[in-house]
Amino acid sequence: MGVITISRQQGSGGSEIAARVSEILGYRYFDKRMLAEAMAQEGFTDQNVVDYREDEYKLESFVDRLLGYRRPKTIADAGFWERNPDAVKTPAVAVLDEHMAVWLVRKAIEDAYKRGDVVIVGRGGQAILGDKPGVLHVRIQAPLDLRIQRIAGREHVGPKEARQFIVDRDRASAEYLQRFYGIDWADPTLYHLMINTGKWDQEAAAQCIVSALRCMESAQAVLA
Repeated sequence: MGVITISRQQGSGGSEIAARVSEILGYRYFDKRMLAEAMAQEGFTDQNVVDYREDEYKLESFVDRLLGYRRPKTIADAGFWERNPDAVKTPAVAVLDEHMAVWLVRKAIEDAYKRGDVVIVGRGGQAILGDKPGVLHVRIQAPLDLRIQRIAGREHVGPKEARQFIVDRDRASAEYLQRFYGIDWADPTLYHLMINTGKWDQEAAAQCIVSALRCMESAQAVLA
């Protein structure tokens, strides 16, 4: 039962490659349904599924970073089931800050790992699952000019706007992973495989990941 985590730069094609890998292997693609399952186990309802992703992380202000002051941010209101002394469940609402939101995402990823056969894009998977056996960690990158071209076409914006979009999202991802997991998301030692989609197209990249997973599984079987 394999698990693949994919870290990707904006515009690198990482999400599309992950979807193709899931299709080839018949693996599940980590999504809000798995987050909903994890939240349900903790007594939350499915009215508002919290998916606190790194590429949507709000960067702290310059003053906060300068002073080293980190204020817990409110992420969402989430419904949960409250039990009274008679064990009767009644709906209630909890205000989730970013630390609780990160914890819920982490729990969902750990649950997905236990079940296996899943591809996890972003969300700190390379840190959460770290050196867990049976996990292949992949990093997808591409030259900036190519990523600008892709984002401009996808979002129907000019090159200047596309470049700023990429810079903002990549900075958010880097700060999220540094803040909550203490890692440098571009550190090559975190990954088994790094792919440049400026050299390979998405299909070739997906096939490479599948081959790498099978090689890892074969090596583990020999050592077992």
